[in-house]
Amino acid sequence: MLSVSDAEAIILNLVQPLAHQRDTEIVDLFTADSRILATAVTSPLDFPHWDNSAMDGYAVRYEDVQHSSTEKPTVLEIVEDIPAGYQPKSTIQPGQAARIFTGAVIPTGADTVVMQEKTRRQENRVFILDTPKPQGFVRYKASFYQAGTQLLPAGIKLNASEIAVLAAAQCPQLSVYRRPRVAIFSTGDELMTIDQPLQPGQIVDSNQYALAALVRQSGAEPLILGIVKDDPVALEKAIAHAIAIADIVLSSGGVSVGDYDYVDKILESLKAKIHIQAVEMRPGKPLTVATFPNTDAINRASPHSALYFGLPGNPAAVLVTFWRFVLPAIKKLSGIAEGWETVFLKVRSHDELRSDGKRETYLWGKLHLIDGVYEFHKAGGSHSSGNLINLAQTNALAVLPVGKTLISPQEDVQVLQLNKD
Repeated sequence: MLSVSDAEAIILNLVQPLAHQRDTEIVDLFTADSRILATAVTSPLDFPHWDNSAMDGYAVRYEDVQHSSTEKPTVLEIVEDIPAGYQPKSTIQPGQAARIFTGAVIPTGADTVVMQEKTRRQENRVFILDTPKPQGFVRYKASFYQAGTQLLPAGIKLNASEIAVLAAAQCPQLSVYRRPRVAIFSTGDELMTIDQPLQPGQIVDSNQYALAALVRQSGAEPLILGIVKDDPVALEKAIAHAIAIADIVLSSGGVSVGDYDYVDKILESLKAKIHIQAVEMRPGKPLTVATFPNTDAINRASPHSALYFGLPGNPAAVLVTFWRFVLPAIKKLSGIAEGWETVFLKVRSHDELRSDGKRETYLWGKLHLIDGVYEFHKAGGSHSSGNLINLAQTNALAVLPVGKTLISPQEDVQVLQLNKD
């Protein structure tokens, strides 16, 4: 049985990011939110495009105002008003100033802006009541970005700030990596669809809904393949179809040691290489990770060899193993250059946290900000892998390492923050 860290290392080493040559597409900037930029962007524009004012005030020559004070103000003639979007017509001569507004072009001859709060206007004259800083409140052309240099690197996720930059740089379309395709199916004779009446011993398949939501949140495309009964023929057909259409396959159930757990045997029959079969964690011990030979015998929609995750069947274990292993794999596959590794926070525990110490244990709950310090509050009720109910509204997993049986209230604990970009 592998440690969690060893299992994570194996999985991430198996993931081959999407290829720039074949796995990209052109999208409109309005639809680029949360996509991964595939090609570095440059712009022919300088930022700022021209010298401009960072303040409402007066454009002046510093030489004229360098000895100004309330007691001895400098008096200048106002020769022009310059609003934003207007091209100045005047050249500022000694003894002159221009009324200027934020974002407006600095007129020729001026090198400093005096904020209006430090002035007093009287008809066409302005009294400078304080000595400004040389070149104060002037944003110089290309001081933010120089045309022709790299504006944004490849491999970053495009959020609102990056999209604003691209819009300002007049990039209406751009190259992004396609969304990874993730096939999802559940196994088990006891599983029913959401619209079926339940008989004794039957349960609704919630795993597909949870996994589909998690896959979408990760930026990938879920391919929903339904419920597969505990039948080797049907299961082999489902797996063969899934690996032919997806980059990653997620099945839930059928990977333990029961008489009806067929997944591992079928993977072997399909010539898969099984890298992981069990992990030293609770919940989530039964976990199968496999890859397949990239052969023309399989009519693949993707040139990648599919990465197969046989997740446990219990709902809490499905979510925990996704957050811990599948999410970093999807992020790395997506083409993002960095930030796909699992990151833990050290926070204060509000509650007593217990484990038997035999396996790395994950307890779910909520992070709260208390007096400027994050505090983990354990969810109430049972933390059984079959208890889905108290997972609702949680946003963090507290981790008790192997050998750690108790974390007392107010003691530090490592936490994996959930639902965070």
